[in-house]
Amino acid sequence: MTTTAGLDPHRLTRDVLPRHYRLVLEPDIAAASFTGTASIEIELTDRVDRIVLNAIELDVTSAFFSRPTSAGGPKSPGRDLSIELDATTERLILTPDAPLEPGPAVLDLTFAGTLNDKLKGFYRSTFTDDDGAEHTIATTQFQSTDARRAFPCWDEPAFKATFGISLVVDPAHLAVSNTSEMGRDTRADGRVAVHFADTIPMSTYLVAFVVGPLEATEPVDVDGVPLRVVHRPGQGHLTGFAIDVAAKALGYFTEYYGLAYPGDKVDLIAIPDFAFGAMENLGCVTFREVLLLADPAATTQPELQRVADVINHELAHMWFGDLVTMRWWNGIWLNEAFATFMETKATDNFAPEWQRWVDFGLSRSMAFDVDALEATRPIEYHVESPADAEGMFDVLTYEKGASVVRMLEQYLGEAPFRDGIAHYLQLHQLDNTETHDLWDALEATTGEPVRDLMEGWIFQGGFPVVSYEQDGDRLTLRQQQFRYDDSAPTSGHWLIPIRARVGDRIEKGLLDDTLTLPASDAILPSLNADSAGFYRVRHPAETLTTLQPADLGALPVLERYTLIDDAWALTLAGSLPVGGLLALTHAFRTETDESVWQRITGALATLHHLWPSATRPDFEAEVRTLLQPTLDRVGWQAGAEESDRDRQLRATLLTAAGITANHATIQDQARTVLADGTDDPAVNNAAVHIVASVGTAEEFADYWSHYQDAGTPQEERRYLAALARFPGRTELLEFTRRCLTDDIRSQDGPYSLAQSLGSRDHGAEVWAFVTEHWTEINERFPSNSIARMLSGIRSLTTPDLAESVGRFLTDHPVPQGAKIVAQHRERQLINVALAARLAEEQPLPRNDTTN
Repeated sequence: MTTTAGLDPHRLTRDVLPRHYRLVLEPDIAAASFTGTASIEIELTDRVDRIVLNAIELDVTSAFFSRPTSAGGPKSPGRDLSIELDATTERLILTPDAPLEPGPAVLDLTFAGTLNDKLKGFYRSTFTDDDGAEHTIATTQFQSTDARRAFPCWDEPAFKATFGISLVVDPAHLAVSNTSEMGRDTRADGRVAVHFADTIPMSTYLVAFVVGPLEATEPVDVDGVPLRVVHRPGQGHLTGFAIDVAAKALGYFTEYYGLAYPGDKVDLIAIPDFAFGAMENLGCVTFREVLLLADPAATTQPELQRVADVINHELAHMWFGDLVTMRWWNGIWLNEAFATFMETKATDNFAPEWQRWVDFGLSRSMAFDVDALEATRPIEYHVESPADAEGMFDVLTYEKGASVVRMLEQYLGEAPFRDGIAHYLQLHQLDNTETHDLWDALEATTGEPVRDLMEGWIFQGGFPVVSYEQDGDRLTLRQQQFRYDDSAPTSGHWLIPIRARVGDRIEKGLLDDTLTLPASDAILPSLNADSAGFYRVRHPAETLTTLQPADLGALPVLERYTLIDDAWALTLAGSLPVGGLLALTHAFRTETDESVWQRITGALATLHHLWPSATRPDFEAEVRTLLQPTLDRVGWQAGAEESDRDRQLRATLLTAAGITANHATIQDQARTVLADGTDDPAVNNAAVHIVASVGTAEEFADYWSHYQDAGTPQEERRYLAALARFPGRTELLEFTRRCLTDDIRSQDGPYSLAQSLGSRDHGAEVWAFVTEHWTEINERFPSNSIARMLSGIRSLTTPDLAESVGRFLTDHPVPQGAKIVAQHRERQLINVALAARLAEEQPLPRNDTTN
């Protein structure tokens, strides 16, 4: 007999297995409450003295156990169970008057709860219509462990079951869930019970339901699957782009995976208040409005690309995550890394002209930046508690995981890799898996030792830097772990799949201790062809600092991007002097690619923030000199034949010139653009941020009005982000104060505070505000956003302030994001060290002429 003695406080035993949930939920939106019943078909695999499942913040009023007399037949006489709720372990403990024998049974529960304001579980979200009236919807967010806030359940990924859901709602409200509506009936009180079809077997975190005064587009048939966008009234004109992306994605994924879409419909739902970017609930995918609704004519290419990426990411999950699911949260990377990889493939398929794989380098850089820290972690590591699971949703799970998957695909070949993925999904559909199941499927179809190759990339943190020595026509490659702080001990070692470009061919090999390859006659050996490998390459500083534009002409754009990205990392680590980096940037002065310029201008913006004030005008002049030739070429006006990326290149350069280079002429022209208007959203976006960086109190008030009255979610986000750039102390502190009011949604406030901490002149006062309001911040904002808010501490780089930040965070831990906070803190100290080196190196001669 199984008892509860010595139970793991975070993992349920498998002596009782749920098979099917019949849920009836009755939300009372006006009262911010709900009631419900759950009739759960279960299988007892052992004799038990208790039934233990998950519940938190629920009032469970009855629990009844019975046995079916036959398959589908009536229940036998049952018994009431005593009810105990353990809030610490988030468990509902149901005890019978005598032990329960193995076999099928039915558990009937009644319960009630609160529609909370925490943006998790079953919660409320509000919006204001065009007439100023406020409306409320009831919606859900269950990942990772919050289904238990809406109904009692076995709230772990491995406890898959089918769900039959009914929602009792106001007849004027729209109700949606994971599956298609099968029927409805009207209750005596006038409310309507909406009944949905049973789902496929799935994990509780994928259950979803949304109720409220919403509208849905007419369904579009995609190979028999109805596709809709659900939105607040008055936003139907912003749905067309999402429908186009999703329709193409469903076809693409069906072909790629070799399996039909596993649900019976797709609803994409725009939620006004949403803690995450989006959530892959099967058939009922929820989004932040800014990541679903868009007017292409008023939206920049990166903004549209972001919408496409997120839609594609969530739809990729319908197979990889929903149909096949990780067994426990340590394997969440199996879901998220692969969906991030597939979003890039699907977006590239949707709009090849966006060159999505080139832009992928930017997200890979974010993963490199964290993984170079001592506080990094393996992609997969031990997860015990819900707080541990919450901390897994970071750049290492998403961006590093996707980068490693991309590296593997490029090494195995795209077709063999896809065959392996299709085999994996076919083999494990409707089931749960571990990481080794994926490697085994790929080994079975490719014959390659995938498990041996990938173990080091998944189960140890960090990444290698590859160095080389040339002896005649041969190159000898070696590896070591890359760290920003080279005084930290390193022991990482990887089996590195090298793809080197030698002339017009690709040489492949596995670098263990050493690897010998043929040398080319290029000035720079191309040791990471197409930048597919998750490793950096260390070139001699004397080579980097003497490069000329002609030397880069033969390099593909991804490799040009990686060259400057690797050099910036070496600068942060102190291996390449800042002066050497600046010399290298001049080799890119004729560069034409937008992603490469984003990497260059991003590094220059960081240096500008850290540069000593006495010589900052000289640095700004240096940046103007670098940018001017390309600025002269692109100007302010788009040409008739320009691509979207060309338009974004203009915006990137103008923003850098107006902010980092402090170019007065550009700033004046930006004000003119805002005054006169422009039909180019990229130029508008650049002008908004440039003017904010030098904005007045009057302009701050104008921006606030634009934010409140924005016509699209992207315009709202644009002005909200720009408000954190204002240089005036009064304006910035007022903006900071508003982050803790209903003027700014709680989903956005943490990120606005993070941006405000980036103020060079007033970041210390913003930090003081954060510390003074720490309790309120933790109560108001979604728990998963607190660690992300603290990314702003990276900009607080005076030594005394950095030390004070460290003391505060030691005394005020963030358990749901402890590893992420440690990474922010270490990255802050890297910036402190870089600022000190800038003061010592004085990379530019003092020049009093700032022209």
